[in-house]
Amino acid sequence: VQRAGTRGRTSARSDDPVRLVREHLMIDPRGQRFAATVTTVVLALVLLTGSVWLLAAQAGAFAVGAVAGVAASPYGRFYARAIRPRLRPPDEYEDARPPRFAQGVGLIFAMIGLAGLVAGWTVLGYLAVGAALGAAFLNAAFGICLGCEIYLAYRRTLPRLTEVSR
Repeated sequence: VQRAGTRGRTSARSDDPVRLVREHLMIDPRGQRFAATVTTVVLALVLLTGSVWLLAAQAGAFAVGAVAGVAASPYGRFYARAIRPRLRPPDEYEDARPPRFAQGVGLIFAMIGLAGLVAGWTVLGYLAVGAALGAAFLNAAFGICLGCEIYLAYRRTLPRLTEVSR
């Protein structure tokens, strides 16, 4: 059962949430914010140090999150094993698809940043890293996931696009 206007969130008491979480269809939104906080710190360090290796590691974390799901990413695994057991169960779970898409968007920006820094186009590299940092900070500090919003906007327009093509 989904509630209107909750970015794909569902009550923790609906439709066997344990099964949905185990199948990585639903996630604890606090884990997403934790991952965004770690990402914010990592990307800020990249901007301060210019470390290509640190950016490559973050790109790897984005890639795992985009391909295997945010719960399988390094930050998601750490949250699930070290932090979540110390917290009470969440009031609601969130659809895992928008954050997974957001990880793909982060990966694109990280790869552009890597290409820029490796090729010596430092302005491009820092702009891409700065954009990813801004998005991660918005999620960490305010719970605004830009990649999730892009995914949801796309999903809302998809039915209209298929109707036009018929």
